[in-house]
Amino acid sequence: MSIRWGIIGCGDVTEKKSGPAFYKVPGSSLVAVMRRDAEKAKDYALRHGVPKWYDDAQNLIEDPDVDAVYVATPPDSHEQYALASMLAGKPVYVEKPMSVDVEACERMRAVSQSTGIKLTVAHYRRAVPMFVRIGEMIHEGLIGEIRSIRLSMMQHDHPSIIENPRTRWRVDPAVGGIGGLFYDLAPHQLDLMVHYFGPVAEFKGFSANQCGSYKAKDIVTGIILFQKNILFNGTWCFSIDKGSEEDSCIVSGSKGKISFPFFGNAVTIEADGHQQLMTFKHPEHIQQPMIEKVTRYFSGQGENPCTAEEAIASMRLMEGFAG
Repeated sequence: MSIRWGIIGCGDVTEKKSGPAFYKVPGSSLVAVMRRDAEKAKDYALRHGVPKWYDDAQNLIEDPDVDAVYVATPPDSHEQYALASMLAGKPVYVEKPMSVDVEACERMRAVSQSTGIKLTVAHYRRAVPMFVRIGEMIHEGLIGEIRSIRLSMMQHDHPSIIENPRTRWRVDPAVGGIGGLFYDLAPHQLDLMVHYFGPVAEFKGFSANQCGSYKAKDIVTGIILFQKNILFNGTWCFSIDKGSEEDSCIVSGSKGKISFPFFGNAVTIEADGHQQLMTFKHPEHIQQPMIEKVTRYFSGQGENPCTAEEAIASMRLMEGFAG
């Protein structure tokens, strides 16, 4: 069975990260795209060889040639388009964060459960080879029993994001959620933490708006106690001096540690008195491994690579830290 996809929201994120994968993955084709700006939708369709384009999402959803829908709009409309698609009988692959708050995510899950229509969330790093290998090393016991995780994400104040009308939504709580850039980046990180270390026993966080450059929070810190008695401590700050940026995650175990960035490609393993550096080449289209898994799932040939329940688990952490 081949899945014919429609994209709602064919903006920048779909140009390379995800869009081309839908017509490159085996058993998958991209047959329609939608954007509210009709000229931009038409331009995207022409450049990517997509036969149909729309400026109204409902028209794409109702297109009989569309089997499944990828929702790639800003988070405030994820629920609206996901529900409309599922109620029309179309399975949905929705961008991260799943929505702007836990309640909206739970409504999306409830409709999927009540209709029996499949729903997958685009926490795609769990399918990227580098992060797959990190998970394997953790679970193989390469660094022994896991004790703690320390995450640090430090970025300078992004004037280009704040000033550009196309990207300003990321720091608008009404569109991107109260966490601003934290809500944009932390889904990648916290989803992997839950994916690697399992259910959460307790969590607590604090947040603030230190600079006042926008309404969303610009600094967040959070602590997690996993049910396996593993402790996580994370800090996200989006207002440090340029040149002092940091993207670091250190997983410490009883026999060593694994250090890696979430937005880089080098992994350092220290175990048994030896240090090893592993460098990975990410896929040209970073979401392609995940989209391949989703296509197989929607075709009835595989498991759900990221369920609504799993996405809600990380969304609950985000909301608890930033709320």
